[in-house]
Amino acid sequence: MARTIDIHIPALTGRRAVVTGASDGMGSVIAARLARAGAEVVMPVRDRAKGNATADRIRSAVPEARLVLRDLDLASLDSVAAFGEGMRADGDPVHILINNAGLMTPPERRTTVDGFELQWGTNHLGHLALFGALFPLLRDGRARVTSQVSVAARSGAIDWDDLAAERRYRAQAAYSASKIALGLFGLELDRRSSAGGWGISSNLAHPGVAPTNLLAAQPGYGRAADTGAVRVIRWLSARGILVGTPETAALPALLAATGPDARGGRMYGPSGPGHLGGAPAEQALYAPLRDVREAARVWEVSEQQVGVPLPV
Repeated sequence: MARTIDIHIPALTGRRAVVTGASDGMGSVIAARLARAGAEVVMPVRDRAKGNATADRIRSAVPEARLVLRDLDLASLDSVAAFGEGMRADGDPVHILINNAGLMTPPERRTTVDGFELQWGTNHLGHLALFGALFPLLRDGRARVTSQVSVAARSGAIDWDDLAAERRYRAQAAYSASKIALGLFGLELDRRSSAGGWGISSNLAHPGVAPTNLLAAQPGYGRAADTGAVRVIRWLSARGILVGTPETAALPALLAATGPDARGGRMYGPSGPGHLGGAPAEQALYAPLRDVREAARVWEVSEQQVGVPLPV
């Protein structure tokens, strides 16, 4: 019998958490586990019907769950701004922010509402703008921010001469660049918070590999059928071979966001072979995430792209 992989999550009563991508896959697992620990969980959703269905499932498993659904489309800066305005109107501090939502490798180049390449705009810029919109609440809550990167951030680079992938669109390269940028932003956030006394800590997590919907059929952005990769991952996951499940893939982010020993500026991921599955643990930063000058550049260029000043 395979060993059960899990972590202890400390009591979170009185804490408010925001989890992007909470209506699906490992995001819904993260939301449920935080709710079970006593946190009030804000679930920003693009599809309200899907979000309601997920919230109902969580409440069935966790009757005491305190869930708040809010509309948010990370591919629209206006939507991010409206979400932030609503949260600030509430006035409640945010203690945990998990930047979990993302999309992966649309077969053809697509853009956000604001004209950015879709993966760059959603996976990275949307979360950067979200941080800016929530900054006063995160500061008030002395929050921990955890950004979900990917094993795809192990290699690749940001093409600064073609951020919109207009000259050449390569789906996997664009995905890697978006996750590298999000990781560099998360690390730069921790450095700037320390220097500025914001009281916010920021770290990274990656889920390894698990059978989520990232590589499944996504007609909304041009993938009519499941990829061969996701079919293989499902087969391996069902047999407990090498890769994880949505439940275990959620654990690194939960450890990074709630673990009493988890620290800012660090990365957490599965500790099994190839870091594809297994129990969560601290890991060395991937090489593309170690360049401090590149991180500062990501912060400054991305701030210009979203058109919203970030705190200094």
